[in-house]
Amino acid sequence: MTKRDQTEGSGEFDRLILNDRGGGIRMSVHVKPRSSRSAILGVRDGSLEVALTSPPADGAANGELCRLLAGALGVRQTGVEIATGASSRQKLIDVAGVTAADARSRLVGAKR
Repeated sequence: MTKRDQTEGSGEFDRLILNDRGGGIRMSVHVKPRSSRSAILGVRDGSLEVALTSPPADGAANGELCRLLAGALGVRQTGVEIATGASSRQKLIDVAGVTAADARSRLVGAKR
């Protein structure tokens, strides 16, 4: 991804609502399970939109979501926690060890 592509995509991520929470952030995530590939798709109504290949059964999609977000944000997988919505497509995610500004710039680079 070129610097120009990152700059153009960052406008979309300016609409992402990120709340600072004592050493980390909280954000809303909309999940699309059973997709053809796992990827960060962009922002929809203030929430991060994520596609996952796993089905929403036995926590498989939740585990995949935590791994994907940890990799994209450059934090440990144990630092990503589902605060609410474990059985829903709409979730609130807590991420430790990252600021809102860092998270936004890292997500721009991780979008596919």
